[in-house]
Amino acid sequence: MAQHEMSAPGGAHRTLTRERSQRLPVSPARLLTWLPLPVGAALWAWSLPRIVFRDMDDFGLLDRFPIAFYASLAVLTVGFIASLRRAGTAPWWPLTYSLGMLFALKAPTALLYDTVRYAWASKHDAVIARLLTEGTVHPHHALNGGMSAYDQWPGFFSLNAALIRAFGVHGAAVYTNWAPVIYGALMLPILVVIYRTFTDDWRLVWTAVWIFQLANWVGQDYLSPQGFAYVLFLAVFAVVLRHFVRPGTAGRLRDRDALDPAAAPVPPATTWRQRALGVVLLAPLIAAINSAHQLTPVMLCVTLFAFCLTRRYRNIGLFVVAVVIMGVWDLTMGRPLFVDTMKTLSGQLGDLLSNAKPGIGGAPTGEGAELVGMVNIIMVVALGVLAVAAVLLRRRLARSALPLLLAAIAPAPLLAVNNYGGEMVFRVYLFGLPGAAFFAAAALVPSAAYAGTARRIAQRAMVVALPAGALVLLAGFLPSYYGKESMQYAPPQEVAFVKRAYDRAPTGALVMAATGSFPDAYYHYNHYDHWFFTEQDAAANRKLLKDPGDYLAGGIPDGCPAFIILTPTQRDAVQGEGYLPTGGYDRLVAELKQSPHFKIVENTRHGLLLEHLPLPTKPEPLPPDVEP
Repeated sequence: MAQHEMSAPGGAHRTLTRERSQRLPVSPARLLTWLPLPVGAALWAWSLPRIVFRDMDDFGLLDRFPIAFYASLAVLTVGFIASLRRAGTAPWWPLTYSLGMLFALKAPTALLYDTVRYAWASKHDAVIARLLTEGTVHPHHALNGGMSAYDQWPGFFSLNAALIRAFGVHGAAVYTNWAPVIYGALMLPILVVIYRTFTDDWRLVWTAVWIFQLANWVGQDYLSPQGFAYVLFLAVFAVVLRHFVRPGTAGRLRDRDALDPAAAPVPPATTWRQRALGVVLLAPLIAAINSAHQLTPVMLCVTLFAFCLTRRYRNIGLFVVAVVIMGVWDLTMGRPLFVDTMKTLSGQLGDLLSNAKPGIGGAPTGEGAELVGMVNIIMVVALGVLAVAAVLLRRRLARSALPLLLAAIAPAPLLAVNNYGGEMVFRVYLFGLPGAAFFAAAALVPSAAYAGTARRIAQRAMVVALPAGALVLLAGFLPSYYGKESMQYAPPQEVAFVKRAYDRAPTGALVMAATGSFPDAYYHYNHYDHWFFTEQDAAANRKLLKDPGDYLAGGIPDGCPAFIILTPTQRDAVQGEGYLPTGGYDRLVAELKQSPHFKIVENTRHGLLLEHLPLPTKPEPLPPDVEP
């Protein structure tokens, strides 16, 4: 046999190649699977201490990351794509790369920053600190600045307070910056369960997970009720897809639709008793979502309603239970905010263009902010184009994964209901992302149904399309997530300045600032009233800039002590959110320094503190018959 093989054309070459491959300790394919991991880790570790984050400018961290950092991400991407060749037999490799990319993308700020990243995270730290101090919540007490909502949906803060007491740490600031990594790690196995429900192709499963990570740039994974509730939302999502299949649909679906061979078998049908038990078991999880966040239960209900449109996952009982739990919470603990929200719906209902507009300011100013806005749009369009292409080209998979398609579309109608403080468009994108990521991955990973020439063409297309798609999404993630980082980081000196400023203000004082996006803006928030004076419509801000001192002094209640806190972080936030026109913030600061209504208490490179000076009132004239 060996002699015949040697005598055949090319036989000697094949035998020599096989002998050489047997002598090699590791084949080239296997080498390409694991080698990028240590190389990428080494590049990333080398670049970490060289990230100059303390003097960020208009582009955030984008021009502060060393070339080695970007190279490490590219190397990890190459390794992940190579690992997909053995995804079915060695799934730990794509898992390792997915965890590695998660850590590489989101751990730098946790390891480097010496203060809490993101102003809203410090706001939540302040809520947790108050809960630890007072030991209870006051859902029906009115607090300035919309802070009452945190007492009406306190589940997330109560959990953190319990963890802090249990582990004896000083506060949530100890672990706040690690929240994106923790949330990402918790979501990863849930996503695998969700995607595995609809396909046996492990390449598709891990590519969908990878795309989800890169497309999850909206910044809701910080220490927040939204981030916590989103993980619980995905958990309910996964359980429903795996264990709420109606009887009599699995076999008919496969026989009638001739599903994609890569599609996983439809999960076994459950009896009505099993589904009823599932509802009972899921009810506490749904209640936890309702206790933590006001919008996530709405997204859960619209998603469950969308599932009811399919025979396979129709479960009216679970949908009704979710609606009832949400209604009970909204009408009891959350009643004050719920009633206020209902009053504003008439002005926003049906106003799709206004509700879909991100933010509450004008157009962002500055090259960095403009780049971020443009990249955000490109990311959404790229993901949408890939997902639509998969639905059109892989119709059998679209039929078998119909629940994911419905889940991707279900949140969109909420854009016609409310703007959610200028964030509804981001939340719709976030809750539609699990389904969109799956179909975007299906556009890049060829179907197992292809055979012959079609299969060869698809495999060759994948060699180009998958790396290109992954690198494009990676290139979009970085500016979307880190392009406004100058707004998210404040040095310890600025944090200390803010705390000194608050400590100077007596209880009950009015604390004013250009925006609430600065560190410790809500420090001891229950002791003060707040006025973030640029967070209003453009017409009001134009009036503000005509005479800032007179405008602000006119809004201070008589006899109320008032202070203005202005910091570099506020300047970046005002510019990044487009609250004021270019140069407006600097002009505002200069005029306030000269205003007779205010005096300078402290002025450093880390902040400016002004105190209101009530103008002296003229004495009333004495009657003519009274001598002075």
